Amino acid sequence: MDSRIRPGRGLGVPAFDGTPLTADTVTIMSGDRNIRRRGILLLVAHTTWLLFLLPTVDAARHQPVAVTGLIVFVLLYLSLVAVPVLQLPVRPAVHHAGLAVVALLGIGLAVAYAAGPGSWLVLLLFVCSAGALGFARPAVGFAWTGGSVATILAIGAAHSRPVADTAPVALIAGLAGASTIAFVRFVRLVEELRRTQQELARTVVEQERLRFAQDLHDLLGHTLSLIVIKAEVVRRLAPADPARAANEAADIERIGRTALAEVREAVTGYREHSFARELVNARTVLTETGVDVTLHETGHALGVEADDVLRWVLREAVTNVLRHSGATRCDIAVNVDSSGATLTVRDNGVGGQPSPGNGLRGIAERVEHANGTLRYGPAPNGGIELTAHLPAAMMTA
Repeated sequence: MDSRIRPGRGLGVPAFDGTPLTADTVTIMSGDRNIRRRGILLLVAHTTWLLFLLPTVDAARHQPVAVTGLIVFVLLYLSLVAVPVLQLPVRPAVHHAGLAVVALLGIGLAVAYAAGPGSWLVLLLFVCSAGALGFARPAVGFAWTGGSVATILAIGAAHSRPVADTAPVALIAGLAGASTIAFVRFVRLVEELRRTQQELARTVVEQERLRFAQDLHDLLGHTLSLIVIKAEVVRRLAPADPARAANEAADIERIGRTALAEVREAVTGYREHSFARELVNARTVLTETGVDVTLHETGHALGVEADDVLRWVLREAVTNVLRHSGATRCDIAVNVDSSGATLTVRDNGVGGQPSPGNGLRGIAERVEHANGTLRYGPAPNGGIELTAHLPAAMMTA
């Protein structure tokens, strides 16, 4: 459900500072909290696999050594899974040593008790899963998985276990290992894509900064240098030739007025149809960072004040998509009719229950000052939706 934003009240999204999309704030912030949240969910999912050990626990309940071994095995397994899932700062050598220990412990328990009741071969399923998740190189993960499957079959054969008992465990272990490796590979590719998007966003910012610096230099560099030179001439001529100094001062005034007119013309060029320019800029930035953009415009032109307010709203909304959403699609809709103007920006990102920072509260104040409304919250189909509506009175402002 959308939440109406009032100035000074928060909803919980990371703070926005209101900087333009062409400034450093376009740089995408890291999603550490989202990664950690997903990691906790994955760890819980791995913990539910321990239900497969219930028959084994039941068979070992009267054997203190077996129970102790199972407890150590489970704790070690969860610790090893937590390292890559929660991205804990553990050295690879230490983690690999832990994998070796859990493998030896699992094999030892299976060899010692596989002839008795309980599905002790299931321990190798957890060994397989921990290794497939823990090794960075897929080739090593597949080798570990294959070794786990072979060990299950070998122990089953050594203890003359029925094929009906051994084969399903080996099959599940192989499938679990392969699917885990594929999932880990997918996650790493997504992270690589996110880093690439961040680099693209930084490149866009740098290009915009260079363009602005070049425009500023071309516009004022020569003019200011000329004013400085003529001011030096006036200073030298003033005592000896006041009339000529006055002429030079008049030239300085003329040059200054010309420069001021050029600056005003340039600023007018930047601001002219500013919302339309912001739409173009938003589409360019989002597209260049890997986000698919759809744009729908209906109705007539905006008034001057409405144009300025919605320009800031669009800028802040797109900055949020780039920084925080992790979205792959963004829909922008603008509708201007007799009831007023409505801007809607919707993404398919992480969604959740957001809360605004300074930037979002700032545009909320702008919208409220224009007697409009601003809504910001989870979209119906996931992601975040921002909607700003300005009354009809603003269309002729």
